[in-house]
Amino acid sequence: MKLQRPPGPEDRVFGFSYLGDMFRDFLTYTSNLQKKYGDIVYLRLGHLHEYMVFHPDLAREVLVEKAKSFIRYERQMEVFGKVHGQSVLITEGETWQRQRRMLLPAFSPKNFAAYAPQIIKATDAALSNHSANSSSPVDFEHLMNMLTMDAIMRTMFGTTSAEANQKAEFAIQELSKIGYKEMFWPVSLPDWLPLPAKNHKRRCIRILNDIIWGCINDRRAKGIGAAGCLLDQLLLAEDAEGAGGRLSDQEIRDQCMTIFLAGHDTTAAGLTWVGWCLASHPEIAAKARHEVDRVLNNRVPTYADLPHLPYIGQIIQETLRLYPPAIGTFLRRAIEDVEIGSWKIPKGSLVAVLSIVIHRDSRWHPNPMQFDPDRFSQERSKSIPRGAFIPFGTGPRVCIGSNFAMMEMSLIVAMLIQRFALTPVPGAKEPTPNLTVTLRPAESLHLMMESRTPALTLLF
Repeated sequence: MKLQRPPGPEDRVFGFSYLGDMFRDFLTYTSNLQKKYGDIVYLRLGHLHEYMVFHPDLAREVLVEKAKSFIRYERQMEVFGKVHGQSVLITEGETWQRQRRMLLPAFSPKNFAAYAPQIIKATDAALSNHSANSSSPVDFEHLMNMLTMDAIMRTMFGTTSAEANQKAEFAIQELSKIGYKEMFWPVSLPDWLPLPAKNHKRRCIRILNDIIWGCINDRRAKGIGAAGCLLDQLLLAEDAEGAGGRLSDQEIRDQCMTIFLAGHDTTAAGLTWVGWCLASHPEIAAKARHEVDRVLNNRVPTYADLPHLPYIGQIIQETLRLYPPAIGTFLRRAIEDVEIGSWKIPKGSLVAVLSIVIHRDSRWHPNPMQFDPDRFSQERSKSIPRGAFIPFGTGPRVCIGSNFAMMEMSLIVAMLIQRFALTPVPGAKEPTPNLTVTLRPAESLHLMMESRTPALTLLF
C-alpha cells in the first residue's frame, strides 16, 4: 500500500476554517474540491482524517467490494440515533443483519399491489383539493410534503388524519434542520438540558412518538393483520433464518420512526424536484402526458400499470441524478487499513462518497446539467458505469425502501401529469438547491398548476 495521502486543501487551523465553508455551501465546496484535486481528496478536520470519493469505481470499492472494512461514522449515527432509536438505519453487525432480514419482506414488491391503492387514495385527496385553485401559484413543495405524509400514514398504519399529518410534517422538517446542524459539531449538548432549542427538539420527537405508539397500541388492541399495512408486516415479522423471535415493540417503534423520517422526507424532496423539472421542460412534460394518456385512458393508475409507464420512471431517475435527496451516503469509518484505488486509507479514517458530484460528472453523464430523461432509456442506460448512479446508495446497506420509493413516486407523478400541467410562476428564478439533511430548494417551490381533466372516480 502507498503511504502518501491524496491531494487536498491546505490544513488551515486543523481544518476548522473549511469546515465553516462546508456548512455554508456544502455542494459548491465539495464540487470544487473534485475539480481542483481529483477523484479522491484528503482533508484534515481537527483530529479526524477524511477522504472524499468522487469516482464510481472508488465508490463501489468503499460501498460494495470492501464494505466489510468500514462501519458508518459513529458521530452521525449518534445524531440520528437520538431520534431514530436503534433502527435498521443505525445498527451494525448481527443486530442490523437480523433487522434487515425481518424488514425485507415488508418492502418486497409482492406487497406493493396492496400498498399502491393507499398511495393512490392519498394522491387523489391531495390533488383534488387543488383542482379549483389552479389559477393561483401553489406551494408545490408543501403539497408534496403533505401528500407523501398522507401516503406514508396510510401505507404504514392503514389510517390517516389531517391533524396528525400536519403535526408530523412540521416535526420532521424541524428535526431535519436540527440534525443537519448537529452533524457539523463533534459533540452535542445533552438533549435533557432545559434549553429552548432542546425543549423544541424534545417536543418534535414527542409528536412523532405519540403518533407511532398510538398506532402500535391501536393495532394490537384491534387485531394484527386486518389492515394489510406496513405496521402489520412489522408486527408479524419473524426471524426465520437467525435465532427466531419477533421485533420488540421498541424495535417496531424505531423502524417506524426511520420510515417516517427517511422515507417521507426523501420522497417529498424528490417529488418537489420532479415538479420543477416538469414545469421547466414543457417538451418533456408533453411526452410524459402522451404516455400517461395512452396507457391510462383517463382512469387512475394501478401498480400493474407501472411497467407500461417507462418514461415516468426515466423522469424520476433523471431527477434523482440531478437532485438526489440524499446527496451522498453516510460517512464511513475504516475499521482496518484498507486500499481504495491506489491509496491507503488508514484505520480510523473517514470516507465520504458524494453521489451528487458523481451524478453531475460529464465523464459518466454527458451534458450533466441538462435534464434528459432519455439517458435512462433501456438502450442508453447501458452506457452508465456501475456506481455512477446511486441515489439510494449501493452495496449491502443500499436503502431498504428504494423500490417502494420508486413505486410511490411513479404513481404520484403519473396522477400529477394526468391531472395538471405544471409551469413556473411567471418571473420566478430557477430554485437554488439547499442542503439540510435532504436536498431541497432554498425557498419553498411554488408552481402554477393548470387542471387538465376532471377528477377521476376511484375504483376501490
